[in-house]
Amino acid sequence: MPEKVLLHPAIDDGIVAGSDSFAGGTLVCLCVDKPVKVRIDGQVVHNHACGCTKCWKPAGATFSVVAVTPTANVHVVENGDKLAVVDPGALILRHACRACGAHMHGPVERDHAFQGLTFVHTELSSDKGWQAPQFAAFVSSVIESGVSPKKMDGIRARIREVGLEPYDCLSPPLMDALATFAATKAGTFRE
Repeated sequence: MPEKVLLHPAIDDGIVAGSDSFAGGTLVCLCVDKPVKVRIDGQVVHNHACGCTKCWKPAGATFSVVAVTPTANVHVVENGDKLAVVDPGALILRHACRACGAHMHGPVERDHAFQGLTFVHTELSSDKGWQAPQFAAFVSSVIESGVSPKKMDGIRARIREVGLEPYDCLSPPLMDALATFAATKAGTFRE
């Protein structure tokens, strides 16, 4: 019997549906002593499994699970002095705990289609009701993190088995948003 392909602890045993009435919750880093806490007001959107090499993944996970929320909904409420930006030149300014390494929030501040949004990892919350993952993005990128290309068919099959659609970029609506932003800036956008 083939070995079960593990993607991420939040989706390996099935996807848990979120709640339309979810009012938000608190993300907590992995530190036992003085954990960083970040409150998120309201529900997140575009929650997805991500295979890129920039997103934070828990130990042993092939993918991260990451969503976005308006930056105005993100509030560092405890021990923010432990946070540092992982890569100041990146589009997503991932603020990680210097002690445990967990990415707590990643705002997009540059002129970009995602400006005003912040990327968050809802798995760092014990609150129930967060939007369930909707798709898998940058699937091929797991090869860059050391996964054998020979395993990709099995990984894509497992992603579909848990109920997600695998993409080697973002989902079609997000790619449309990026293209619309670019067309608007170039003056070629037509309604």
